[in-house]
Amino acid sequence: MAVLTAVAVALLTGLSAAPAQAAGGVMIYRAYYNSPGPDTRSNASLNAEYIQLKNTTKVTKYVTGWTLRDRQNHIYRFPTTKIGPGQTLYVRTGKGTNNANNRYWGRTSYVWNNTGDAAYLRNSRGALIDSCSWGSSGSWKYC
Repeated sequence: MAVLTAVAVALLTGLSAAPAQAAGGVMIYRAYYNSPGPDTRSNASLNAEYIQLKNTTKVTKYVTGWTLRDRQNHIYRFPTTKIGPGQTLYVRTGKGTNNANNRYWGRTSYVWNNTGDAAYLRNSRGALIDSCSWGSSGSWKYC
């Protein structure tokens, strides 16, 4: 009887265990830190460097005011932005027109270091939501 009471209390008060992903719901899914070909700083090359975020929940997540930054503290602040359930969003380094699938940093130089770096996703209050780091091998990493 005591076990049933404890389970009922936990369920009613929301103390039941939940998957770790459910805590934030938005994660850094992939980092493409070394765009293909030579580093010419062309807009096409800059936009081939990106961080891909994923909403792992079944509800729309709003990331307005959140930030994405690297170890050198280059900061991208999200304008009004939402990510649909199970959807991804690319944050591209170069210039472009923001849409439902892409956000553009508007930079004329690369952000993510090919020799090793890290991406940090923080909410609008500055709390760390997720991070991903990589070394000097390869061009991209699933986080």
